[in-house]
Amino acid sequence: MAGRRLGFLLVAILLLAIEPTFVGDTAPVAGPLRVSDQNSRYFATPAGQPILLTGSHTWQNFQDTGEGDSPPRFDYSAYLTFLRRNNHNFFRLWVWEQARWSNEIDDDDYVYTPSPYQRAGPGTAVDGQPKFNLDRFDPAYFARLRDRVRQAGQQGVYVSVMLFDGWSIQACKGDVCLRNPWNGHPFNKDNNVNGVDGDPNGDGSGEETQTLAVPAVTARQEAYVRKVIDTVGDLDNVLYEITNEGPSDSVSWQYHMINYIKSYESAQGKEHHPVGMTAAYPGGDNAALVASPADWISPNGDMNNPQVNTGTKVVLSDTDHLCGVCADSSWPWKSFTRGQNPIYMDAYDGAYGIGGHMDDPAAVSVRANLGYVLAYSRRMNLAAVTPQPDLSSTGYCLAGGGEYLVFSPGGTFTVNLTGMSRLYGQWLDPNTGRTASARSVTGARSVEFTAPFDGPAVLYLKSS
Repeated sequence: MAGRRLGFLLVAILLLAIEPTFVGDTAPVAGPLRVSDQNSRYFATPAGQPILLTGSHTWQNFQDTGEGDSPPRFDYSAYLTFLRRNNHNFFRLWVWEQARWSNEIDDDDYVYTPSPYQRAGPGTAVDGQPKFNLDRFDPAYFARLRDRVRQAGQQGVYVSVMLFDGWSIQACKGDVCLRNPWNGHPFNKDNNVNGVDGDPNGDGSGEETQTLAVPAVTARQEAYVRKVIDTVGDLDNVLYEITNEGPSDSVSWQYHMINYIKSYESAQGKEHHPVGMTAAYPGGDNAALVASPADWISPNGDMNNPQVNTGTKVVLSDTDHLCGVCADSSWPWKSFTRGQNPIYMDAYDGAYGIGGHMDDPAAVSVRANLGYVLAYSRRMNLAAVTPQPDLSSTGYCLAGGGEYLVFSPGGTFTVNLTGMSRLYGQWLDPNTGRTASARSVTGARSVEFTAPFDGPAVLYLKSS
């Protein structure tokens, strides 16, 4: 009898150890991050601890946008509280290069502020404001940049600083052509005092700025990159992204910028921060991402059947490049069990003007499940687990070192536990966040499981 009670006690202790905490489970920032030597699907802290990056990002989290010269100020403090409440540890810090107009918003008075360049003229730009001086940075812009990244780090959140934006330079993005942002861009020859022309073919669109075709543009972009690194390059929670959804012919320019960042950091004796490359739009080629010198990538693809990450690159799987503002409670688990770091393009409070609202049920569910994913990742040995879809009939399994995390779209499924001793575990209902103990099982065979609730399910198993 005493032995049985001891056995029950050991099981209880083990289940307590694997019980995830879903709210306020923030971990301190430790960095700069580097690609893990133990499992290159993830970044690792300087101490070598692999970590998962996951979270929500929204278009206004750096620059204020809206109608008029003084649009409403984004409540950044509330945004950080939102991230922490949902147990998120990462976001992309959005940058818009234009001062006015957007492909996506049919409003002739829609502005983006602040800008990195001073506007003192002489002369008037297309938007009726003084022209930009591309050789004079606006200190207020960079003070805000440093402050926002620093505040995020204090909350345990890593930040990818977006440097450029493909949605700021093209008259049309795919079939989205509401207002031409190039008319409000500093590199438009009618908008700067420096004689810089980012549209040498004169077609009213600035794709050339994200190529190496205009040396005067490239030189200013390099100066901007240096200024950004000088501003935030000493902070531990920084990553860099070259451009959001650049044009399809931007690949060589992006490679140049990736290498430029790494060279400048080395020359300045600064710690290296991870540099990322995201899918071009439209028609991005993922092979260009994989072949790049980037430390992390965000490809396009099928969100209902995510690609298995072989570890060639750290993959930040972003719904922004998969389907836009979309996803459901299942997607974070599908992405995680395929060796990816899932992140979500979040309409947030809907203030940007292209739909969505804070309490949208689908968005609430996605945010919650990203937090659940992060909680489980912090209790797993990320150095040892790899995506092994063949181990489960569901096709979604992360396993290694005596741990299994399986996602099921619903119904009965099997897990191959060959070679394992006794395992104990836990069920999670993605729709409610509720957990339940799973029956203990003995390995050396394929075991059938049925969740104690209907619909999608997550099963976590750990050997004793």
